[in-house]
Amino acid sequence: MFLLQLVVVLLIAVGAGLLLVYTIQHEKSENASQRALAVAEGFANAPGVATAMTSPGASEVLQPQARAAMQGADVDFVTVVDRQGIRLTSAIPSLIGRRSNQDMAPLLAGRTVQSRTTGTLSSQFRAFVPVENDDGKVVGAVGAAVRMSSVSDSVNRQLPLLLGGAAAAVAVITGGAALISRRLLRQTHGLGPTEITRMYEHHDAVLHAAREGVLIVDGDGILLLANDEAHRLLELPADARGRPVAELGLPPPMAELLVSNRTATDEVHLVGGRVLAVNQRRTGTDGGPPGSVATLRDSTELRALSGRAEAASSRLELLYDAGIGIGTTLDVRRTAEELAEVAVPQFSDFATVDLVDPVLRGDEPPGGTQYTFRRVALVGVVDTDPLFRPGARLRLAKDSPQVRGLLSGHAVLEPDLRKATSWQAQDPQRAARVVSYGIRSLISVPLNTRDAVLGVANFWRSTDSGAFEDEDLALAEELAARAAVSIDNARRYTREHDMAVALQRSLLPSALPEQSALDVAYRYLPAQKSVGGDWFDVIPLPGARVALVVGDVVGQGVAAAVTMGRLRTAVHVFSALDLPPDELLARMDELADRIDRENSAESDRGIMGATCLYAIYDPVDRRCTMARAGHLPPALVDPDGAVRFLDLPAGPPLGVGGLPFESAEVVVPEGSELVLYTDGLVEERGRDIDEGMADLAAVLSRARGEPEEVCTEVLDALLGGRAADDTALLVARTRVLPRERVARWEVPGDPAAVADVRTVAAAKLAEWGLAESGFTTELILSELVTNAIRYAAGPITVRLLLDQRLICEVTDGSGTSPHLGHAADTDEGGRGLFLVAQLAERWGTRYAEGGKIIWAEQQLPAGYAPPRGALTNPA
Repeated sequence: MFLLQLVVVLLIAVGAGLLLVYTIQHEKSENASQRALAVAEGFANAPGVATAMTSPGASEVLQPQARAAMQGADVDFVTVVDRQGIRLTSAIPSLIGRRSNQDMAPLLAGRTVQSRTTGTLSSQFRAFVPVENDDGKVVGAVGAAVRMSSVSDSVNRQLPLLLGGAAAAVAVITGGAALISRRLLRQTHGLGPTEITRMYEHHDAVLHAAREGVLIVDGDGILLLANDEAHRLLELPADARGRPVAELGLPPPMAELLVSNRTATDEVHLVGGRVLAVNQRRTGTDGGPPGSVATLRDSTELRALSGRAEAASSRLELLYDAGIGIGTTLDVRRTAEELAEVAVPQFSDFATVDLVDPVLRGDEPPGGTQYTFRRVALVGVVDTDPLFRPGARLRLAKDSPQVRGLLSGHAVLEPDLRKATSWQAQDPQRAARVVSYGIRSLISVPLNTRDAVLGVANFWRSTDSGAFEDEDLALAEELAARAAVSIDNARRYTREHDMAVALQRSLLPSALPEQSALDVAYRYLPAQKSVGGDWFDVIPLPGARVALVVGDVVGQGVAAAVTMGRLRTAVHVFSALDLPPDELLARMDELADRIDRENSAESDRGIMGATCLYAIYDPVDRRCTMARAGHLPPALVDPDGAVRFLDLPAGPPLGVGGLPFESAEVVVPEGSELVLYTDGLVEERGRDIDEGMADLAAVLSRARGEPEEVCTEVLDALLGGRAADDTALLVARTRVLPRERVARWEVPGDPAAVADVRTVAAAKLAEWGLAESGFTTELILSELVTNAIRYAAGPITVRLLLDQRLICEVTDGSGTSPHLGHAADTDEGGRGLFLVAQLAERWGTRYAEGGKIIWAEQQLPAGYAPPRGALTNPA
């Protein structure tokens, strides 16, 4: 080994020396060539050289310079020649004036010439560079030469280093060989090759002759050794040695033991139909390689015991799966399906669950014994079985296994359905098909809770799986008991959910009120799991205006629905006061805070606020005034399909308080769509709300048709008909009151102007075809204008609106609200508003910027048609 290593090192050293010599020689050639070229170029480009070459006495001027350059640059020679090749300078003065043997043609063409010549001493590198005058004409050339011998000293400087490195490498290899020899002697305990060979032969003979399996596994889980008995017991492949234990196809518990390197004593493992007792000990505790040595002993006589243990383990595993797999949802049908899915195929080949109808509806199960059920779940190893399908209604015979189980309260076993006459008598044709299909055994378990019958669970086995036994009854009852609790919980939740949905829907508008300012469509989708507090509303306001409301109460269940109803009622009350949106939300905020405190005092938890968006649309001037309390901004769809979300000031949610609310006003184009919605439409788990709003804008931009069609398209695109959270959607397409159905006059503050108002109003009513209503309208306007002139200040304006009703409005600059008085019989005044209240269908006051508006509405005559039809809707 030592000689081999020494030869290898010497070969490497010689190769490195040759490579170094070749490299140095190449560098010498390059260095000499570059030095000659650099000297020639430097001299040729020196100032005054071109001028001196064409002047008389050029040799006397250039010869000293050339000699100085040659000595300073350490080159062999520097010579200057004219255009004919005559030397003007030379390292040998006697050659000056003689013709050089250098070819001048390429130099006169302006090209540099490099060459290599072989002299008597060493190779020489030459370089000639053309010299040009100021006009760019070549007037001669400068040449320089360098011999290789001048740069050869570097090789002599590198050789000692090379030889020293080789010597050091030989020394290191020699020391390493000595250390390896000592290590081998220590590991073999001084044994020679003969002793080692004999020991291996004895070891191999013992392994093959032993009747106990032996395995050696290293610390990485690689099988190092397996004797013949181990191959037989574990059925190892012939090439098992050297492969990872995990790839040998062993049962997971056995493979896990072998790679764990843990200590095991008489552990029982079932491998390939054999019961093996395994002992395992770790190696490497005394400094050797890590791993383990395992011995295997065939203990097949313990197989029966192991089989019973496995059956118990399987039952425990099934009960564990039932604990985590049944009742994951609060849906009655899904819970029944989970029971069947857990049982198949671990316990039975087929499983069916039949429930009474009230349980499916969430109602209390009726008392007494039930004989009529509805199948809600069927799971099997195949889908071609002849059992009744889900949805089928079943009428059970009184002596059927299912009814016997209901009467006794325990599971009933039919080990052989071919001999179960009572079961076959219930439906002979179906029973014959089931038996001929190969289903042989049945366990029927009642699903009971609190002394009430929920249904029946049936477990079926085919011939190949073997019949049920008595010991399977306890397991079936345990599965049914766990499922019954989950089904009853789902039933209770279904009842509460249905109650909350019914309450929620009863508190929402059942129909939209009559109004002509907006074409409105709406949708409300309750959450699949729990109803929240989303609501919407459309409220007609005086002056042909309409209020749109959308809100969302934080929370779920009946409490949220009740709170929503209270808030919706409050919105109606405050709207009747004709409050602006910001002031209405301020009142709502106070109410929500009061409700929150009441709920907190009663149940230690409040509603945690609510969101609301309130908008008022005026069809006369197309203005929409809006304010929001923690709610998402509305979308505005222009008639051309452009969609934008209105930038409204974002107030805090209702009940939170702390900041005032602000209103914003926007002029809405004719035929636009205002889209109000709750967060359930655009927000869900796994999707950012900004992404949801972008999706909503995309759907609205391409949605066409009436608002009803827009609502349907939006819900189908964003929710697919299913809502994870409550969702309310309101789509309102704007209409505009034609100008010819609006009349407006300025009234001077003179009582004599009342007669003029009555005259122009009567003329306008005649134009509208309402001459028969003229007297009533004139009387109403007379009283309202007279009161404004007498008690109010500022400019007075009269406006008539012809909508679904005839609306009279008188605007003044006073903030004082009029009150309906009760005049005495002897009073001369105080009866004006009383007359207005008697003559008008409705009347009231609303405040505007800089004053107030007193309005009165009159019913239009029966069968009356406006002169130009309904409100315009460009869309």
